[in-house]
Amino acid sequence: MKRLGVAAILLLASGAVSFADGLFWVVGNRATGKCNIVTSNPVIIGDIWFGDGPYKSRADAKLARSTIRVCPPATPEEEKEEDGAD
Repeated sequence: MKRLGVAAILLLASGAVSFADGLFWVVGNRATGKCNIVTSNPVIIGDIWFGDGPYKSRADAKLARSTIRVCPPATPEEEKEEDGAD
């Protein structure tokens, strides 16, 4: 019975880790003065001063970034770089 319980816990833990795949976060970077879209859950420390998300798609994260007051609008060059970063 203990083996079954341990197996269930391991299965649930591995499922939670894989659940984060394909998600996006908006993070504020104090060093650059910009907001970036990242694919891993951010750690709020040092130059990273806020994180917002997760979002199911890059488009959702971009829309959210455009509504966050402290995020400057992305330039067309930055948009192009982000679209090519998939």
